[in-house]
This record gives sequence, structure tokens and C-alpha cells, in this order.
Amino acid sequence: MAQKQGGGGGFFSSLASSLSNFKNQVNGLLGYEGLEVINPEGGTEDAEVEAQRGRWKQEDRDGHWKMMQKYVGADITSMVTLPVLIFEPMTMLQKMAELMEYSHLLELADECEDPYMRLVYAASWFISVYYALQRTWKPFNPILGETYEMVNHEGITFIAEQVCHHPPMSAAHAENDHFVYDITSKVKTKFLGNSLDIYPLGRSRLKLKKDGVILELVPPPTKVNNLIFGRTWVDSPGEMVLTNLTTGDKVVLYFQPCGWFGAGRYEVDGYVYNADEEPKVLMTGKWNTSMSYQPCDLDGEPLSGTELKEVWKVAETPANDKFQYTHFAHKVNSFDTAPPNLLASDSRLRSDRYALEKGDLSKAGSEKSILEEKQRSEKRTREAKGQKFVPRWFDMTEEVAVTPWGDLEIYEYNGKYSKHREAIDVGNSNANEDADITKIEFNPWQYGNVAETE
Repeated sequence: MAQKQGGGGGFFSSLASSLSNFKNQVNGLLGYEGLEVINPEGGTEDAEVEAQRGRWKQEDRDGHWKMMQKYVGADITSMVTLPVLIFEPMTMLQKMAELMEYSHLLELADECEDPYMRLVYAASWFISVYYALQRTWKPFNPILGETYEMVNHEGITFIAEQVCHHPPMSAAHAENDHFVYDITSKVKTKFLGNSLDIYPLGRSRLKLKKDGVILELVPPPTKVNNLIFGRTWVDSPGEMVLTNLTTGDKVVLYFQPCGWFGAGRYEVDGYVYNADEEPKVLMTGKWNTSMSYQPCDLDGEPLSGTELKEVWKVAETPANDKFQYTHFAHKVNSFDTAPPNLLASDSRLRSDRYALEKGDLSKAGSEKSILEEKQRSEKRTREAKGQKFVPRWFDMTEEVAVTPWGDLEIYEYNGKYSKHREAIDVGNSNANEDADITKIEFNPWQYGNVAETE
């Protein structure tokens, strides 16, 4: 029979049971009561050995644990200053753009006449980014007012902006001839000692231009395991729901939890349902390799005379890449995807990010501290003037979206960035065309260079 949508106790109870079967506590050898270390490739007997692995040196690991243990059970989204040792040379705004890699799937969805195959393509597009999300390095938190622009990929114009600092919130807009994508992004976390639960308190909407249908995504939560002790790894057990708000059709996919010796890890299974909640197409695969589909009957069984067909496959990746980057991630981080007259607030221009990219951890750490102090200084200036920060490219609306993990204030793309780029394209002089955008000084500040004004 087809697995019914909505999840419920059965699925999530099995999730918790599966995890409890292969996690173990580290106490005796390390002396840290209650810390859980999970080896996704092993069983219950090697927690002590696994705890000694990972990227932390013992003195750094032990010191960081002593600092962090007071936060157990708390939302640490913006409470803790973390060392650049665990960072990747990319900001969260850039990471949001990685979803654009397989955007050819949206061209297929837009041109597709079959409403259920349209959802197969769109759901596969949303799943494709999980290969990038499994990276265990933390992206830099954007500075308030920071932006990221991307062009030169599938005709897409992408703009993201950090619209709020406390709590951290980002908004992004992407568009080409086939789709319009908008997201207000906010996360809620729960620190559990050696792991972190991440709840995606955001709203993602996708409009396919040909028929004007609007799709809305509710993604599963994510769990980062072995944050301090052991090798860090990421899992996203739970339910993904992609709903066609125009017709009522939807996709419900289950991201299976990792079990003993990696059983079930990466696996995704589910169905495309019509508005009457009848299964029409089954989907199956692994979010780190590929997804396939097959038409099914009302019991969820494959239709006779049909076969399982692959709809998406992960692209070849660089071998032994330090940060586990894909080729597209390198494009996102490069100036090859930057437009002429790049905004000075762009993530690529951050001095801490650039220093880390060049392997200078000491400079990356000091530059990160300088930027964070500038941000605090500007906040003091803004408060002294009695003013509030106003994003440039997105407007805060009165709409509040209800998500499974709390309410979300919605930011809406205001269209000003499109006019900004059109003006540049029309009025761009020959002198400006040859300008070296890599030499632009990073400047997201509302009041100019705050370090110089104080």
C-alpha cells in the first residue's frame, strides 16, 4: 500500500528508535558524562574510538566543550562565536545559491504538460541541494546588509540579502525565463552537546512561468552529529512536502534516518499525490547520488509496463577537495559568476572569507573579529540615531507564515535589484567594463566605513 502522507507517530518513532540503536555515550575514557558520539558507519562498540577522531586537536576540542556545555538545550543560532577552524570560505548567502546548480530541472518542469511529472522534476531540484548541504564545514554568518549576486548560469539572476541580524534572517530571489524562486530563510536550533538539531523556519516558493503554478516547500529538519567529538556528519531525517498551491497536488518524500552500519543513510522514498491524495508517481533514490520515478497505481505499486527512470544524478565532483566543494560551489565562490559593477556588499569581497580560502586561518580569525566589531559599532550608531535597518532589495511584509517549527515574518522581493541591474547594463561605459571587481572593498555598512567615522 502507498505510505500515507502526514507522517505521524509511526515514522518519527521509528526514526528515534533507529538512532538510539547505534549511538553511544562517551564517559569513562574522556570523562564527559552524557556526550553522545555516533559513527554512521559502525555500531555501538566504537564510540570511544570515534570520539578521538575529527578535525579538532584535543586541547581545542576540550576547551571548546567546556565553553559550550552551558548552552546544552539552547537555540545557539546567534549566541556563540565559533573558531574559523570549523568554517568554510563561503557565507550562508552563497550557500543558498547552490540550489541553482541543477536548474535545468526547472526548465523541464516548466515545459512539462503532465502535472505529476512537473512535481517530480521540481521535487528532484529541491532534493539536489542536499548533496551540498551534507558538507560538515560551517559557512560564515552574513553581516547585516551583506548581499550575494550571481549571473552566468542558466540565464539566472540571483540576489540574496541579509535582512535581519537578531534573529539571523536572509532573503533571496532568483529568476530566469522559466521560473521565479523566492525564499525567506530563518533557522531555529537546539544544541544537544555533541550534536545540533536545525529546524528550517523558512518559506520557499517556486513559480513556473508557463502555466503560472506556484509550489511551496516544507523541508525536513537537519541533524549535525559529532560536532566536537568524532567525525562530523549530517543527516536530514524526516518529511519533505512540496505542494502545488494552484492545484492541490503534492509530493511527500521521507528522508530515512541513518541506522546501524549506515543502513538507510541518504535514502529518500515517497509519492506524488493528486488533490484527492491518491498516489500517482512513486519516487525513490538517495539524496547524495540520484533520484528516480515510476508511475504507480492507487496502492502505490508500480504500474505494469512501466519502468523506473532516473530523473536526477549528482554531477562529478572534484577529487580530494578540502572543503568537499562541488565544481558548482567553486563557481559560486568565484568572480566568474559575478556581474559587472558588483555590489560592494557582496560576500565574495569579505576579507575573512578570502583569507580562509587562501588557507590563512590566523588572518581569517582576526578579519572575522574586525567585521563583527564593525557590525556592533554600526548598530550603536543606528540606535543612537533612533533609526532602524532597512534592506535594499527586499521589503518586510505584514504576512506571517506558519511553519511546523514556528511563525515566520515574510520578506518580499521589491524589484529594485532588477531595475538596478538594468540601469547598469544600459549605462555601462567602456571604462567600467574593464574595472577589476576583485579590488572592491567589502562595504555592507549603512553609515559608510564605521571604523573611520568613530
